[in-house]
Amino acid sequence: MNLKIRLALMNFLEFAVWGAYLTSMGRYLGNVGIGSEIGLFYSMQGVVSIFMPALMGIVADRWIPAQRLLGFCHLLAGLFMFATAGYGISVGKQADFPVIFTLYSLSVAFYMPTLALSNSVAYSALTKAGMDTVKDFPPIRVFGTIGFILTMWIVDLLGFQSNQNQFITSGVVSIILFLYTFTLPNCDVCKGNNKKSYVDAFGLRAFALFKEKKMAIFFIFSMLLGVSLQITNSFANPFLFSFGAQPEFAETFGVQHANILISLSQVSETCCILLIPFFMRHYGIKNVMLIAMFAWVLRFGLFGVGNPGFPGVLLFVLSMIVYGVAFDFFNISGSLFVDNSTEPALRSSAQGLFMLMTNGVGATIGTLVAQAIINAYTHPQKVGMDILTVGDWPACWFIFAGYAFVVGVCFAVIFHPKKA
Repeated sequence: MNLKIRLALMNFLEFAVWGAYLTSMGRYLGNVGIGSEIGLFYSMQGVVSIFMPALMGIVADRWIPAQRLLGFCHLLAGLFMFATAGYGISVGKQADFPVIFTLYSLSVAFYMPTLALSNSVAYSALTKAGMDTVKDFPPIRVFGTIGFILTMWIVDLLGFQSNQNQFITSGVVSIILFLYTFTLPNCDVCKGNNKKSYVDAFGLRAFALFKEKKMAIFFIFSMLLGVSLQITNSFANPFLFSFGAQPEFAETFGVQHANILISLSQVSETCCILLIPFFMRHYGIKNVMLIAMFAWVLRFGLFGVGNPGFPGVLLFVLSMIVYGVAFDFFNISGSLFVDNSTEPALRSSAQGLFMLMTNGVGATIGTLVAQAIINAYTHPQKVGMDILTVGDWPACWFIFAGYAFVVGVCFAVIFHPKKA
């Protein structure tokens, strides 16, 4: 089989594992009586992202080939996901938070490192084949987004959004990928003096960049914007589901098929990647990052004023489209800024620090604070066979939008790179 096709299939399965539950898990948790703890589940992804990818990177660097470690991580992640689903089946509608949280956390702890490991496998294979990673990897990565969207749709159309079967779906794909890794090209482990130090593996050397005012400001704002990253992944589905308590909206497409509606965000994300070179060329890095920050204002604000009926649902659709700008423009332009502003010896560590501040620290704080705000404005309500989280959701979204607006204004005033 063609190498690019093999790597595309690997990426397809890699993100299909995540798409099975990432946007719908909040609805299930609310349905089993622990909707007030949704933020803890999503924040765990940020917590393990702080240290697990680095630990697995050290193992792949020194002892176990990356494609083998990728497979073993997926085997363990899949088994713990099956255990999470099994527990959900055994207890029905009354799940015990410590048990399900522990099982889920163990699965996520082994899944999150595979995001970096799958990239390492692809880069290694493409380099060995004499291909250009900058040119050849992006089309391969697009298949990851396609896999993510496909499992979102499968979970939606099979009626798994409100039950533990979404975890079974994820576990099945994990085991398939575990088996598939045995067919992937071998990745060499480093020998002798080529091994990374622990300081490099954890990206600690990059903290020296905080001595430079421009970089310190950038990383702080990366963390502040990172607060927004996981809020809609965590709470968009329970929010849309809450309209089921209103008879005029209960049977609308947005309530019945929230995952499909949310998947427009991932479609937008894929398309917006293609726009970045144009915006970078014409507006510069600072302005592109500002566009992303104010796109988050629209993302949250449109949720606050929309509804699943017509024409209110069009505001939700617009929010999904804006997500691509909000997510991609900052992540990619920020990554380019880091690459252009650091010495070659520090670039890898600096990129790790950027991800740590956004997807680690920022996203973890964001989901926990968002949960506290949502708990203050909403409450569980039984409607038919389901438990919905109902209340003043618009107030929550407007608070999030206001936060993003303040961060954007402060960034515009304080951050002044040489080339804006």
